[in-house]
Amino acid sequence: MGYCSGRCTLIFICGMQLVCVLERQIFDFLGYQWAPILANFVHIIIVILGLFGTIQYRPRYITGYAVWLVLWVTWNVFVICFYLEAGDLSKETDLILTFNISMHRSWWMENGPGCTVTSVTPAPDWAPEDHRYITVSGCFLDYQYIEVAHSSLQIALALAGFIYACYVVKCITEEEDSFDFIGGFDSYGYQGPQKTSHLQLQPMYMSK
Repeated sequence: MGYCSGRCTLIFICGMQLVCVLERQIFDFLGYQWAPILANFVHIIIVILGLFGTIQYRPRYITGYAVWLVLWVTWNVFVICFYLEAGDLSKETDLILTFNISMHRSWWMENGPGCTVTSVTPAPDWAPEDHRYITVSGCFLDYQYIEVAHSSLQIALALAGFIYACYVVKCITEEEDSFDFIGGFDSYGYQGPQKTSHLQLQPMYMSK
């Protein structure tokens, strides 16, 4: 009963991860955040494999999913540190999330709740011609906190997924071991006792 409950819970967690990361992927596409887009894509693939492994009783797939969740947590911790400007990181000047190929920021920077965007003209000389120079004001919640909330949710789901993935793998392994023990005689070609005849063969002599 516990194994079935853990397996169903893991399936639910994988489903929640897919929904949340797809929502996040949409807004990262809108903000041209190429590094998160790539990480989200890999996460989607591995969560699908983990979901498949859970449904089909494939412990290797679930183990790979659990290992990836450790890396996924690490990535989201970095994103949180980036937006909170921990250490030498700066969300205003560093272009790590766009691979330094554009000056785009998070989509939530201009489209957050209550945000008012005002174009500044003329634009500074250092501003690229294909970019607008704007000021954003009146936001109920700054965009960096929205991004931190997204990453925090991913970390919480990943930790829950890791715990249940380990539990399900343990249950599947124990179940396979018990099957091997029960069917052990068959694997060694055991044969039950066979009936033997009580008649003894006597030599026969034929006269010439």
